[in-house]
Amino acid sequence: MELILVLFSIIFFLFFLHCIDVYGKRSMPPGPTGLPIIGNLLDIGQKPHESLAKLSKKHGPLMTIKLGSVTSVVASTPDAARDILQRNDDVCSGRIIPDAVTSLENYDTSVLWIPPNHEWRTIRKAVNTFLTHSHKLDTLRDLRENVVEGMLDFLKESSLKNEVVNIGKLAFGVALNQMSNTCLSQNVTNYESDDIGGFKRAVKTLMEVDGKFNIADIFPVLKPLDPQNLRKQAKAAYGWFDDVIEGFISERLKHRNSKLPRFGDMLDSMLDFSEDNAADFSIIHIKTLLVDLFIAGTETSSNTTEWAMTELLLNPTMFSRVREEVSSIVGEDGKIKEAKILELPYLHAVVKETMRLHLSVPLLAPHKTEKEVKLGEYLVPKNTQILVNVWAIARDQRYWEKPLQFMPERFLGKEVDYKGQYFQFLPFGSGRRMCPGIPLAHRVVSLMVASYVYHFDWKLTHAREEMDMNDIFGLTLLRATPLVATPTLVN
Repeated sequence: MELILVLFSIIFFLFFLHCIDVYGKRSMPPGPTGLPIIGNLLDIGQKPHESLAKLSKKHGPLMTIKLGSVTSVVASTPDAARDILQRNDDVCSGRIIPDAVTSLENYDTSVLWIPPNHEWRTIRKAVNTFLTHSHKLDTLRDLRENVVEGMLDFLKESSLKNEVVNIGKLAFGVALNQMSNTCLSQNVTNYESDDIGGFKRAVKTLMEVDGKFNIADIFPVLKPLDPQNLRKQAKAAYGWFDDVIEGFISERLKHRNSKLPRFGDMLDSMLDFSEDNAADFSIIHIKTLLVDLFIAGTETSSNTTEWAMTELLLNPTMFSRVREEVSSIVGEDGKIKEAKILELPYLHAVVKETMRLHLSVPLLAPHKTEKEVKLGEYLVPKNTQILVNVWAIARDQRYWEKPLQFMPERFLGKEVDYKGQYFQFLPFGSGRRMCPGIPLAHRVVSLMVASYVYHFDWKLTHAREEMDMNDIFGLTLLRATPLVATPTLVN
């Protein structure tokens, strides 16, 4: 009799769990049927953004995907993205932290990963005030222009020697020095360096490791084992960055203690801010923020520049149109001023179209629901991972004419920009989690592209028809084959 009762209780309990599971699935968006344990893992290939885009055509703009023990909701249309990033921004602004990221010593103070609480708002305030505010950007404009002058000197030497230039690597070095001058008032690399002073290797490692499929993320029970050694690799790269940035801060503190003249850059401003807000913004916050800025602000800008130059070299008419437009604002000294660059509509159309067709970040960093939320007609539980496939949205023919073609003209005379209000075009995201570095990235990329095009003709090492346009998935979409060409000085 007791055995019968036990069996009945077990059956009833399993039936109860089954009913809960069925109800939960009915409340969630539809999605592909998965296999036991691994879920939809076999449906996701080496380019998840492309796989998810194909699946969404069958299962809808909001789709449920299960990878191992992790359930995600994927948004693939502008309205679905708006529902998450605007209408329910407060509920969907949590973060799912990849296991590899936890190897960053102070990841729990990183503006990229902490929840949108008081600490997060303080860090964002510092960024907005001391880095991305238009007045601050204007104040440090000369420093960034000097970096570009150094790049031009390097290219002139390469032109005289008839040397091939890796345009993406050079753009990375320029973006790196522009960031370091904005933050630290100094260059941190030279353009002859094979590895850009170690920065390129460290950033490349983090882009690959943090963006790679990690079995420990979908089966958290395996995290202590780090089965793919991804956390170990990330720890080495993050540790390198941490040591470098800590050295810069220590040097600056000694400078300030010696009562020497101020630099007036971002680091000085943040140290002042920390002295007035020590409880909310410490030296640790400054160090972690600088690590974030050097990683996020260099790879994306150089990546966009490399893709823009790729498209312009494939389209000589567009190249000539950019050069003609830039020529109209060049001064008698032959120099391109950052302030004047902001007045060039076709150049900005080229940059926007590059960001649309070659998104640096195809899937926005994973959001997380802070509580149960209604998205469309579905109820999504608390702690559900949310992915916004901005790559799919930017290539959807329902919102873009001839979406696979590079057509800068589509942005001319249009209000569509990348500041998060047009949900068919979200290269920097939207809502409170939107990338704060938009104004700086806009200036850095525009000035680099203008300088490459105005001052030099470029000879590819192969025929245009042989250009490899494939990309590699990571935290950013990189060109599978680096863009290399020989410059010839014309201006």
